[in-house]
Amino acid sequence: MPDKIHLTVATVIEKDDYFLMVKETSFGKQVINQPAGHVEPGEDILQAAVRETLEETGWDVSISGFLGISTHYASQNGVTYYRMTFVAEAISHHQEYQIDDDIDCAVWMSVDEIIAAKHQLRSDMVLSCIEDYRAKRIFPLEIFRNKL
Repeated sequence: MPDKIHLTVATVIEKDDYFLMVKETSFGKQVINQPAGHVEPGEDILQAAVRETLEETGWDVSISGFLGISTHYASQNGVTYYRMTFVAEAISHHQEYQIDDDIDCAVWMSVDEIIAAKHQLRSDMVLSCIEDYRAKRIFPLEIFRNKL
């Protein structure tokens, strides 16, 4: 059963009242998500969030806070996702960066645009993380005791 449990990381990045999002195709349907992905074996969780954001958007980011842990069961593949979501600040964009093949594009979206596209969100976790961020329910990074 361990292959049906996945640890993922995601980042909520706001700049000028817009959030950095990705559009990706999942099970034949385009969905909207925060930059997110799997933690690799032996990888530091914070570094995984930075890496996944770069790979999916071409943006270097700095992690500044923790929004919490969410869970989602995907009935399409029977996987339970445990998602650790971080707040990050956009540092610099690499225009020529080749983003992951499974990402259609990275886009900046307003909260209103995200809400209007609610039916396209990859999961309920996407909007709930933005709501937590906007409510300032952000935990300090000192709660992590990384040894990697």
